[in-house]
Amino acid sequence: QLQLVESGGGLVQPGGSLRLSCAPSGYTLNYYAIGWFRQAPGKEREGVSCISRNGRSTKYADSVAGRFTISRDYARDTVYLQMNSLKAEDTAVYYCAASWDCSIRYSDMDRWGKGTLVTVSS
Repeated sequence: QLQLVESGGGLVQPGGSLRLSCAPSGYTLNYYAIGWFRQAPGKEREGVSCISRNGRSTKYADSVAGRFTISRDYARDTVYLQMNSLKAEDTAVYYCAASWDCSIRYSDMDRWGKGTLVTVSS
């Protein structure tokens, strides 16, 4: 059964960058579309970005478009979220999730990781 493991979170100053990774445990990511979601304290979980199974299609939330880039490495069986020009409002726990089609809707996801915390603060 596929399990997802996020890594790469941490503390970063405003304007800085981080790269999050989503790797599998127990199966392969390569047969799934992968989405990134985030949940800030006191807020609902929101979709950030997704990448299709073949890597040719991506989607971004308006709040991160132009700053975040999603990619996948089939050889490493890993999906990345490169986050640049980070803002305080990007502070959240970031989750990766698997689905059949590229989606940033919570209800479309089949499997979830446990999350990694990103804190943007000076």
